[in-house]
Amino acid sequence: MSNEVFYLLFLFGFYTFTVVTYFAFGYAITWLNDRNPERKIQKGRGSDKRRKAEIRQSLASMFSACLPLTIGLYAQQKGWTPTPWGFSWWWAVPLFVLCMILYDAWFYFMHRLLHTRWLYPLHALHHRSVAPTIWSTYSEDVFDNFLLQSFSAVVVFVVPFPAAILIAHRLFEHFNGMIGHCGFEYFATSKARYPSPLLCTTFHDQHHSGFRYNYANYFSFWDRVLGTLAPNYDQRVKAFEDEAPGIAISPSVALMDAPEKAD
Repeated sequence: MSNEVFYLLFLFGFYTFTVVTYFAFGYAITWLNDRNPERKIQKGRGSDKRRKAEIRQSLASMFSACLPLTIGLYAQQKGWTPTPWGFSWWWAVPLFVLCMILYDAWFYFMHRLLHTRWLYPLHALHHRSVAPTIWSTYSEDVFDNFLLQSFSAVVVFVVPFPAAILIAHRLFEHFNGMIGHCGFEYFATSKARYPSPLLCTTFHDQHHSGFRYNYANYFSFWDRVLGTLAPNYDQRVKAFEDEAPGIAISPSVALMDAPEKAD
């Protein structure tokens, strides 16, 4: 089997896995959300009317999200990049964290570019979901998604990550992105607010509702340093810590504070 055929099969196999887990994880989180209405971040605002359109767009954008990883792995295989480091379980966690740090910087600055007047037409589709849902994770222009995910196709020319680290990071990013768009807060702790650099779902939800804040993906570092953190982010996280009830797994009879309005 030629390299070209192998990586073509890898691309379609990875895309299939992404689609299957998008629906499986999406329905699992929706099941959990239905039982925890008090944990909804933007109470009174819904996006359910956009669900079918978001899913249709996501099916295309998920392919463009898988493409950069395939390009990066193919470039390594062809010898166009520095020789990848050998994989070792001793180094797996440090390399994965390094990959996260580099990707977060890439995501922040690429995201800022996508909010300029020159590139925002590519990104505008994603912001139609003012109150994001798990189905809106990939609801974006295919080229917009490709630019954000092209990290995997570029970083291999600078840092020789093993293929396993790149694949593991893309899988992590897939599920992390879905949690970040799910619209409900389950991870609000002291570790998700100052002085910790880690985040929770509220962070990206505020980006959708406030538009000009919270551009990063994994850490709040760049937003804090460059003045783009939502002014009330830490307070919102603390409020969820103090006020949110325990996570329920039985059907809830609680009603939302107000009838939901569509985006």
